[in-house]
Amino acid sequence: MRLESATRKKVKLRLNIASPSGFGKTYGALLIAYGMTGKWETISVIDSENDSASLYAHLGSFKTLRLDPPFTPQRYMEAIKICEKAGTEVIIIDSITHLWKGEGGILEYQSSLGGKYQDWAKATPIYQKWLNAILQSSCHVITTNRKKQGYNMITEGNKTKVEKAGLEDEIRSGYEYEMAIALEIINENHLTKASKDRTGLFANKPEFVITENTGKQILDWCNEGEVVIKDQIFERINDCKSLDELLKLFYQNKIEDEATLTAFTQKKTELGQPPIPATLIKQKFSSNGIH
Repeated sequence: MRLESATRKKVKLRLNIASPSGFGKTYGALLIAYGMTGKWETISVIDSENDSASLYAHLGSFKTLRLDPPFTPQRYMEAIKICEKAGTEVIIIDSITHLWKGEGGILEYQSSLGGKYQDWAKATPIYQKWLNAILQSSCHVITTNRKKQGYNMITEGNKTKVEKAGLEDEIRSGYEYEMAIALEIINENHLTKASKDRTGLFANKPEFVITENTGKQILDWCNEGEVVIKDQIFERINDCKSLDELLKLFYQNKIEDEATLTAFTQKKTELGQPPIPATLIKQKFSSNGIH
């Protein structure tokens, strides 16, 4: 452990877009992704919405990975790894609602255990592992989820009535707080507001329509921080206690020199993993850490 001064680091985007069906979640996610990359070829969509992303194929040659039932966390995590290995810069997961309430999703799994409150002790760790796959990804990640009409039961005297109570997210409560930005598309005119915003770009601002420029603004914010400087990187490598921690450090930094790559290889071996091939050490790495 090491106590040090807080500094703003470059980060990978974690953003969620929520709305009822038909309000433009997929389209908005694609515009943001393109604004961030300027290249459709580096955008991948994990599509559990019956190929809905393909309706926007005219925009450019982005990649799609169709996800069919069962919508288990493991299959979502496998899809994320496929996108990462393909050199993707922005992963769009459209949508995460199926992970929560679809066939093979978390709610169905918890119900199969008996549906009792204590069964969440087994279901929650699986959900958390899926969430960590998003939070620790080497790519920028944009997720979407559906919203539905919520209702309250109101008792007045001997009578009980049902009243509308606004829209509810069809994903586990609290998910948006894991994101850097959570956007809501509030009507069919695609007006959007921020329900959570760590960037300060959208909070307490007028409602807006998502465009490519939205993605450019977000990318500028992501790149405002500093990369870990070279005289610190070797200490960070040495402090890693697991392969996941080492790989996260690797992908968060632009590693091009042979000495640093060798240090990663040696630490990987210490952690009980096969060494990185010599051919990989000689290669250059792009800004997102994938050769």
